[in-house]
Amino acid sequence: MKICVGLSGGVDSSVAALLLKQQGYDVFAMFMQNWHDTEGTLHGDCEWEEDRLVAEMVAKKIGIPFHFVDLSDEYRRRVVDYMFSEYEQGRTPNPDVLCNREIKFDAFLDAALKLGADMVATGHYCRKEEFKADDGSTVYRILEGTDPGKDQSYFLCQLSQEQLSRAMFPIGHLLKKEVRRIAAEAALPSATKKDSQGICFVGKVDLPEFLKQKLKSSKGNIVEVYPAFYEGNPHYRFQKETLSGLTANGAEANLVTGYISEDKCTGTLSSNCYDPARIALLTDETLERLATPYRYDSIRFVTETYRSGRKHVKKTRWKANPWGKIIGEHDGAQFFTIGQRHGLNVGGHDNSLFVIGTDIESNTVYAGEGHTHPGLSGSCLMIAAGQEHWIREDLKMTMGEIRRYRIRIRYRQPLQDGWLIQRPGGLFILFDEPQRGITPGQFAVCYAPDDEMILSGVIR
Repeated sequence: MKICVGLSGGVDSSVAALLLKQQGYDVFAMFMQNWHDTEGTLHGDCEWEEDRLVAEMVAKKIGIPFHFVDLSDEYRRRVVDYMFSEYEQGRTPNPDVLCNREIKFDAFLDAALKLGADMVATGHYCRKEEFKADDGSTVYRILEGTDPGKDQSYFLCQLSQEQLSRAMFPIGHLLKKEVRRIAAEAALPSATKKDSQGICFVGKVDLPEFLKQKLKSSKGNIVEVYPAFYEGNPHYRFQKETLSGLTANGAEANLVTGYISEDKCTGTLSSNCYDPARIALLTDETLERLATPYRYDSIRFVTETYRSGRKHVKKTRWKANPWGKIIGEHDGAQFFTIGQRHGLNVGGHDNSLFVIGTDIESNTVYAGEGHTHPGLSGSCLMIAAGQEHWIREDLKMTMGEIRRYRIRIRYRQPLQDGWLIQRPGGLFILFDEPQRGITPGQFAVCYAPDDEMILSGVIR
């Protein structure tokens, strides 16, 4: 069997190539260049020239042929242009997921097949299995990588059965430290090379500067939303009453997340025990309302005049509003994403400020203070009809069906328990525990209890 390894110059793909060679496969390497521009990138990070040089050295060390392919036009058209379009609409895309679906296992795969490859191998930390269905067809399963700190199955959540039939992941069963050890023992040139960061094949970037290549800057207000806003807010009250009506024990539903990061929580996390029978009674309209983010355009500001100083100079200021306050300016709402902490550049707060909403039309960024701010949490999301991608098509849900899965809404997030509800308008996910920073444009990915990745979809 002839295998093409996507050799990036990093240690993971290098060890993947080495292991396949040691296992007796006919292996060749191919390095893909997907980006030429340096505008917006941070100089010195993931420069493709250096990566290519290391990749060539690795191929020579292992003793396999080395090829080069330029896919920059495809990458710009199918990944970067999509990314710009999504940000322009106030959504936050995941270019790495798109890169795998559109480039590595599509355009790159086609180039590899033309060179005689039967399969394409990458250095992803994930596992692949297969079995025969009752009709004799082969069904491919993709599972989390063995190393919990490096699992990269999330980035492969949009692959199809056809793409998986040609894919190999030689290091998915290894821990990162084992990969480093194998590379060091084989004296591979990439053994001590740092892992790449940033956008796939672009590198580490100053995202606003990168986006400014096509998206115009425009000054707008940063509005801090006070917790008092939610006390009388109809949508907050609807969420509270509806979710409390779903609990199996009659308890009041918790609407605030305790999640801070991959390994931290506030200590106040409370799981909501929802009754599936009650969930089944929810109308499509109710589910859509549960999945709808808060809107803050009702917070309006008016000016008032006052006199200041001994000479009573007439000045103008914003009139105090009990729901919020204008606390700064930004260069464009499209450059911000829900849950973002850095980049607001506003001081004077005891706790961190987070982006809790953006309004592209009015060019306003809304922020909330602290991890437990109500606007930072959400309990339900929606994947619009036609946006669901079933990796296991044989497991598709029927209309009205409800299932339990484990879900993550961002890379490296600990898996979260929740209910999936299939309706004509789309697929709804109701989490046991409120989630921090549910972000439109990102991918929600669902896993079975045995670590198998089942489906994914773009959050509406």
